[in-house]
Amino acid sequence: MQAWYLLYCKRGQLQRAQEHLQRQSVNCLTPMITLEKIVRGKRTTVDEPLFPNYLFVEFDPEVIHTTTINATRGVSHFVRFGTSPATVPATVIEQLATWQPEDITDPDTPYAGDNVVITEGAFEGIQAIFTEPDGEARSMLLLNFLNKQVLQSVKNTDFRKV
Repeated sequence: MQAWYLLYCKRGQLQRAQEHLQRQSVNCLTPMITLEKIVRGKRTTVDEPLFPNYLFVEFDPEVIHTTTINATRGVSHFVRFGTSPATVPATVIEQLATWQPEDITDPDTPYAGDNVVITEGAFEGIQAIFTEPDGEARSMLLLNFLNKQVLQSVKNTDFRKV
């Protein structure tokens, strides 16, 4: 009987597992999200899996055995409850396939008004308030020196959100 199952893939091999399973006529679903985050000091928009290392697959265990799926390159194991692989209801799969999230950001990405701490440079260890991005690789921070607020441009790699 055709059903949806959940696989756990080896780290960094989700795409490889999906390609090899599709060659075996197995339907695969990896819900993706687009989020804004800081990568290598630059604020960018990236596409990432909603569930990293997890892959939803649809197949008939009487046609393709679970050991064949489990032995596919990139696959680590089935998510199980007890001795048999857990099935995922088709309604959940339909919702995941049609769901389009909006305005998702990485929790570590600072926005105006967020408290940050400077981790590198002359101001190391000082807390500041993030005001705005200053180009691709820098940001403007509001520092408090001797009861005077100073606006300072700092590299994105030199501070982190508190």
